[in-house]
Amino acid sequence: MKTNIGVFFGGCSTEHEISVISASQAMSAIDRSVYDVTPIYITKQGHWYTGDALLDVANYRDVPALLAKCKEVYMEPIRGDYNLYARKRPLFGNGIVSKLDVVIPVLHGSYGEDGTFEGILDAIGIPYAGCNVLASANGMDKITMKMILQACDIPVVDYVWFTDKQWFAKRDELIDKIESTLGYPVIVKPANLGSSVGIGRAKDRAQLLERVEDAERYSTRIIVEHMVENLHEVNCSVLGDCDEYQTSVCEEPIKSGEILSYEDKYMGGSKGAKGMQASQKRIPADLPEAVSERIRFLASETFRVLSCHGVSRVDVIMDADNGEIYVNEINTIPGSLSFYLWEATGISFDKLMDRLVKLALKRKREQGMKTISYDQNIFSMGGGVKGCKGAKLNK
Repeated sequence: MKTNIGVFFGGCSTEHEISVISASQAMSAIDRSVYDVTPIYITKQGHWYTGDALLDVANYRDVPALLAKCKEVYMEPIRGDYNLYARKRPLFGNGIVSKLDVVIPVLHGSYGEDGTFEGILDAIGIPYAGCNVLASANGMDKITMKMILQACDIPVVDYVWFTDKQWFAKRDELIDKIESTLGYPVIVKPANLGSSVGIGRAKDRAQLLERVEDAERYSTRIIVEHMVENLHEVNCSVLGDCDEYQTSVCEEPIKSGEILSYEDKYMGGSKGAKGMQASQKRIPADLPEAVSERIRFLASETFRVLSCHGVSRVDVIMDADNGEIYVNEINTIPGSLSFYLWEATGISFDKLMDRLVKLALKRKREQGMKTISYDQNIFSMGGGVKGCKGAKLNK
């Protein structure tokens, strides 16, 4: 029998539509002579649906009509139960809609890329592609990520971070710190979003107030970074696990304004363009080989120290004035799974998906070699229970 891949996408995120596009591309690339594919679409309200109608991205123009053709499903939070169950159970039968063998999450942003969904999969025990809870959470949060990278001597731009409540209580103090530490211009970002959502440039105090107010709409944690004015943005993908990995060729995205916008990334300046592969870019980036090699090294080190798995994309900033290179962020579930970078490197999209499945199964085998619990029951060993508050001890 073929291995059945459950592809999860959509989700309760500002990047919901981009997730649909990326998943559609990924499912189309999977070799159906080797694998079966079960699409599981998570609505913006958090309901799970499956059905063949989910495979056609054009159907998402009318989501209510699409869902009417699909079946609402769920998974039991029971370790070892890899079944999808119909939410409306039949009178007879067990209600199993499909049994999954491996999961590929294509959930960009909150409640998917941040480790939340990965925690569900870990509790069930099903093998899945991509970063685990720890790596996902650290990679998603720009503040935590930069702290880890700094501790590992990976260069990042100077920054100041705070919570929305701290901004309300200590606004003047934080503004003084930003101005004295970073100066203007700065970039203001929600700490845990991607796709350039809520990100803006501030050239003075008035704009800083506006940009922080906008970022607060999306996150409780805000990061303000020194802005490299004469910059080049370069991206590099990494594939594998933190012990064995390879890097792709580099790409140079072409932005229409001061920062790479949501439209630059996903619309590509043309109506109807789909996914990250539609954005305007130079592949490979027009860089000296020594610079490309340095970027690939920093990308691989970022992947390694964050204990990443599967396929990620690392975005770096080059300061054209002094040649310094900084890691900007990592995308642990990158748009379009960065397949266009791997195609340029010599790995076709179907082979990329095959690699992700094999990586998921390999990790599951390796985890099976570790001790996660003891068969011994200390309560059956006789005597009293020690260390429990209020427990009566036998003498």
